[in-house]
Amino acid sequence: MQEVFGKIFNESARFARDGSQFDHLFDDGDRFTVGSIEAIALHVPGHTPADMTYVIGDAAFIGDTLFMPDYGTARADFPGGDARTLYRSIRRLLSLPDQTTLHLCHDYKAPGRDTYAWETSVSEERQHNVHVRDGVSEDQFATMRDARDATLGMPRLILPSIQVNMRGGHMPEPEDNGRSYLKLPVNTL
Repeated sequence: MQEVFGKIFNESARFARDGSQFDHLFDDGDRFTVGSIEAIALHVPGHTPADMTYVIGDAAFIGDTLFMPDYGTARADFPGGDARTLYRSIRRLLSLPDQTTLHLCHDYKAPGRDTYAWETSVSEERQHNVHVRDGVSEDQFATMRDARDATLGMPRLILPSIQVNMRGGHMPEPEDNGRSYLKLPVNTL
């Protein structure tokens, strides 16, 4: 993500694009423990090239890859995103045991649902996800996702949030005048 968005925001050489802003970077398949519970990091690109899932015990923290079954899946039109890659990542998640609890990054509340939700299960997603339940092929998903993404506008706060996220939660370094800036690329994206 730092490489992709570093170019978009024309980050200078003073911004290290090596992940050094973070305490620890996980690679796909890395194992670690949370207390005495074993965990594994899974690389699940498609929404962006950097998406990760953390499986801790019988729970998976899946970020933006999937949403509640009645809402579907993440978009795949951000820089470095790809609908086919997203499909394969989702199928990887849906190969976890059926009872695995999936904890979502956020919920958009599908039409007709009045309450927010933050968890579902592999079984619920496989049976009921409106975009990628069992029986939906990669071609069907990619066609739907690409068409749907073409109708979506840029999220209102994505440009400022990415500039802070890629720095591990820190604001950009001050420029020559001592001020920090969040940039708005006017002829990109």
